[in-house]
Amino acid sequence: MKISKHSVVSFNFTLTHDDGTVLDSSDKGGPLVYLHGVGALIPGLEKELEGKGKGDKLQAKIAPSEAYGERNDQMIQTVPKNELPAEEEIKAGMQFQADTPNGPIVVTVVEVKDTEVTLDGNHPLAGVNLNFDVEVTDVRDATQEEIDHGHAHGPGGVEH
Repeated sequence: MKISKHSVVSFNFTLTHDDGTVLDSSDKGGPLVYLHGVGALIPGLEKELEGKGKGDKLQAKIAPSEAYGERNDQMIQTVPKNELPAEEEIKAGMQFQADTPNGPIVVTVVEVKDTEVTLDGNHPLAGVNLNFDVEVTDVRDATQEEIDHGHAHGPGGVEH
């Protein structure tokens, strides 16, 4: 069976930066399972997987425009420190959810000064080429319930 819209796909992967640094992999968590054709993956990887089958291996270099977009300097803001949650000491590298007019986003603390904090709302992989090494481990037709819910169920998928 080949991957097409509404296929449930399982695959192992290693994701690396252009310099070879491993950014993520399925080594410890087992295969990634998703419903194809509903925007569950970055667009570039979903396009690369289209038409592949169980046992197929591929290497794909996904440009930022087909992944998390280019970095946007307008997503970097400096805010008064007292506007942030005070449950714990704020440090560079921390991430938390912030409400915006377009809905919640995850922001990363870039710099902390005495009275202000610089936050970056860009996705951590924005502006980065993503290099995937993938092996498709399973492909099956989605159930009607999976299609209705917009995600895969069962092992590796959503359990509910």
